[in-house]
Amino acid sequence: MFHNKQNRVSSSFCSWTSLKKYQGSSLVIAIFIIVVMSLLGAALVKILASSQQNVTFEVLGTRAYTAAQTGVQWQLAQLFPVGLMSSTEQACNDVSHVPPTIDNTSGLQGCYIINPIECNDFLHDGVRYYTITSVGQCDIDGEVTSRIIEVEARSL
Repeated sequence: MFHNKQNRVSSSFCSWTSLKKYQGSSLVIAIFIIVVMSLLGAALVKILASSQQNVTFEVLGTRAYTAAQTGVQWQLAQLFPVGLMSSTEQACNDVSHVPPTIDNTSGLQGCYIINPIECNDFLHDGVRYYTITSVGQCDIDGEVTSRIIEVEARSL
């Protein structure tokens, strides 16, 4: 029996030396995991920042599009006023091309319509054809976006 106890002591000693042998590798694994997690965190922060910038440009682009659309609609209202007989023709030279101020409108702060709104017309077989081009631009904190809208219309 005495012999068996001695074997137990020696096997426990071997297991202690095995643990000591692998203690340094657990430190290396821990450092590796910390480095990998830090890199993943940095990549996630970069992706979130890029996504936020894309949303900002999308919102500014939508506002610039709305500004350009406002310019086109304003010019069409000048050419085709409500209540005017359809037989009366308005030429591009007969109306103002100076756009209204829109930067005091809710949602369009920092946005404006590029001056002047382009309007070209020609007469063909008694029908007047119009081409209206408007440029909307938004400038907020140094970020500038612009959109161009071109509309074609004709008299009746």
